[in-house]
Amino acid sequence: MKIKRYIECFVPVTTCTLRCHYCYITVHRKFEGPLPTFNYSPEQVRHALSVKRMGGVCLINLCAGGETLLTPDIVEYIRVLLEEGHFVMVVTNGTVTKRLNELAALPSGLLRHLIFKFSYHYLELKKRGLTDQFFSNIRMMRDAGCSFVLEVTPSDELIPYIDEVKDLAIQNVGAVPHVTIARDEHDPDKLPVLTKLTDEEYKKVWGAFDSEMFRYKTTIFGVKRREFCYAGDWSFYVDLTTGEMSQCYQSWFKQNIFENPEKPIRFVPMGKHCKEYHCYNGHAFITLGDIPELDAPSYLNIRDRLCPDGSHWVKPEVAELFSSKLRESNREYTRIEKGWFELCFAGRRCAARSKHLIKHIIGK
Repeated sequence: MKIKRYIECFVPVTTCTLRCHYCYITVHRKFEGPLPTFNYSPEQVRHALSVKRMGGVCLINLCAGGETLLTPDIVEYIRVLLEEGHFVMVVTNGTVTKRLNELAALPSGLLRHLIFKFSYHYLELKKRGLTDQFFSNIRMMRDAGCSFVLEVTPSDELIPYIDEVKDLAIQNVGAVPHVTIARDEHDPDKLPVLTKLTDEEYKKVWGAFDSEMFRYKTTIFGVKRREFCYAGDWSFYVDLTTGEMSQCYQSWFKQNIFENPEKPIRFVPMGKHCKEYHCYNGHAFITLGDIPELDAPSYLNIRDRLCPDGSHWVKPEVAELFSSKLRESNREYTRIEKGWFELCFAGRRCAARSKHLIKHIIGK
């Protein structure tokens, strides 16, 4: 199975069961936000994101600002997307047992294409006495047939507990977690690494997890991307409640793709005009292949772990999809086509400036 598109699907939930100090929801004090209202039913979303309309099977990542599984409606959206034939990944802190029980009850044929990215917030779990429940929920979803990954957000405060973090993971899920890089949300423009350590110290401390994800992220974090990027075409960002589609987290082209599902989608790549200071989630977008000229490990390499009993966190069907690259199912632009794209982008920008100038001159 090859991946056709990667869809980053935002669930606008800011409430959470935890209060991690490094979370941007904590930094911006958004924990009291209400649960969202979905403008489109699960079946409408399924129709809008159909395999036919997408051009093939997609990897859809469901992620909220707070805890993704807090809203009761989310189970139905996950179910219909799985029934459509897509692979669905859910980002969760693993504490909403009720919702996980509902998902575990789905047919086994659907669960084979369901992946959980369990965020391992050790200090909060320990403070609230939720560590056993957290790992019990992971094992429940694993035993139900789902794939999973375990990921730690590194923070300076967690350093004294690294051995505990690793030992508990080995005891419960057979391997140490992968490690991401925490962003300092106090600087929302540059989003630098959240740490007081030097770059060398940071890599040495968190390198103890032998995480391919961490190793790769250290090579791209903070690096401005100037290559031709296919985000907006091969991947895109969409709000699950409104249907607004963007090319990526920031975008110079947007459209609603849920409103008229019979209408063709305009897949417009970002090109060389990324508006982010750096690709802080390039561990997904780049490894899956949005910038095909970059030599990056597969998404499987940065997510899976091999356990002592020979089992893997990522099950075979998911592993096959995670091993594929977007260029295998999509056509790359020729040099001439990229040139035309740049000319069109320049023309669009000039037209927008001209329109603004005309409005200024005539006072309208």
